[in-house]
Amino acid sequence: MVRMTVTPQEDFATRLDAAVSDGTFARITLGKPRGEDPTLQKLIVRPVTLKSGPHLSFVWRHDTRDLTKNLPPAEAVREISRLIGTVFHSAHLATTRQSAQLEFNRKGEPRLHLGRAVEPPPDTAHDRAKPRLLAPDAQDWLQALGVTNAAGIVREGMTDKHRQIHKFTEILSHLVAEAPLAADRPVEITDMGCGKGYLTFATHDYFDRALQRSARICGVEARPELVTLCNRIAHDTGRTKLSFVGGTIQEAELPDPDVLIALHACDTATDDALARGVKAGATLLVVSPCCQKELRPQLHAAPVLAPALRHGIWQERHAEFVTDALRALLLEWAGYETKVFEFISTEHTARNLMIAATKRPGLARDEATAAKVRDLAAFYGIKTQALARHLSFDF
Repeated sequence: MVRMTVTPQEDFATRLDAAVSDGTFARITLGKPRGEDPTLQKLIVRPVTLKSGPHLSFVWRHDTRDLTKNLPPAEAVREISRLIGTVFHSAHLATTRQSAQLEFNRKGEPRLHLGRAVEPPPDTAHDRAKPRLLAPDAQDWLQALGVTNAAGIVREGMTDKHRQIHKFTEILSHLVAEAPLAADRPVEITDMGCGKGYLTFATHDYFDRALQRSARICGVEARPELVTLCNRIAHDTGRTKLSFVGGTIQEAELPDPDVLIALHACDTATDDALARGVKAGATLLVVSPCCQKELRPQLHAAPVLAPALRHGIWQERHAEFVTDALRALLLEWAGYETKVFEFISTEHTARNLMIAATKRPGLARDEATAAKVRDLAAFYGIKTQALARHLSFDF
């Protein structure tokens, strides 16, 4: 009889399947990504108990966001096995009986190492309280702005806003960690078009209370009643480094910002904010555009796209894509390293795109990047665009 040799990868897959089946599975972490997405860091899978029964929760860790998906156990095991050795070249399985680590070398050869058990058994509660970067005393302004009630419970209709505030703070923490902000003086932060100041207050509390870094934060808002409201709440809650001023993005008198934020500045107001940040030499720009209307009348793409672009919905989506793609490329031409990603799930808001740009020493206005901007504009028939005009960039 010929005895079949079990490969390390097959052995690992058997151990994973057995652990999930008998309830000893604690978690599995897949690392060393080799896929096409450069932002992907790792995948963490743990057991959860939902109303529909046991599942495995997949948390895809990216540079600035996490994506979560729950799968039934059998489907989850198949998906994990598919990812090992293809998308990920490292897998660490933890169970209450034993741990197992599968590593692939540069030649793609797997090696299996066994270790100790994990104690205690995993907590499978699905609705565990998520760690927050905002300190408990953020409750005072959350209540004053109508997000929560006196008991700290999120008010009806404010769940999405509450989630957005905390998600923005999480994203900001990653961006700030990567940005070369000055360490010898207070950081100047400006939130353009801040509205009721939800994210301005959150930014203050992240820097002042969580990061404990000296910073001056200013919110700019054209509506005087909101400026008065936010200044009163900042004063009443003892946030002395937080202030709000009236004015437009272009005209407000402000110190040059190190960090410029502009979320949901409508149409070319996003370009006004970006231009002001670039001209001030801001280290970090964070914008979430909306209502990208400027380029739609100019849109005359290559003939191959003409049948599709006769539909209004495709015109609108292409106009949004071209607008934000040109913005990202123009920022790179201006000396910034850019990231474009989903701010928060479209389940909670349709305005979910975020552009983050970090100024990098040595990046210059080179002709190669300028050519990329012009090629994209020419493909869609774009002759002029607000940020390009601000930066004196000719198509």
